[in-house]
Amino acid sequence: MRAAPGIGITAPHVGVSMRLVVLELTPGEVRIYANPVLDQVSRETIRHSEGSVSMPGVTDELERHARIRVRFQDLDGKEQSEDADGLLAICHQHEIDQLNGVFWIDRLSRLKRDRLVARYNKLRRG
Repeated sequence: MRAAPGIGITAPHVGVSMRLVVLELTPGEVRIYANPVLDQVSRETIRHSEGSVSMPGVTDELERHARIRVRFQDLDGKEQSEDADGLLAICHQHEIDQLNGVFWIDRLSRLKRDRLVARYNKLRRG
């Protein structure tokens, strides 16, 4: 995650078959969420630029819920919940999508997705 660089990653991203998310929005403040699920979401939405450690160098704006509540387990297995807004809410939604098999570009229109993939492929070719 840090090498990419990124601010969040899921266990499956690194080949571990677990529903685990690691976030580090502030350097040195690592947060770990096991089995996270969105419990509540606001009707209000916000737009924010998103990207992925899987596709470095490309980003696009997505619309997400402005406020959420996420339920999860801590590393001791204790049930927890957390209310989030802003960047933290966006990160939770992004990473939970990832755990559910939804890559962030899947939320773009087909035209935007095709353009982004072409831009990424061009970057990779150098």
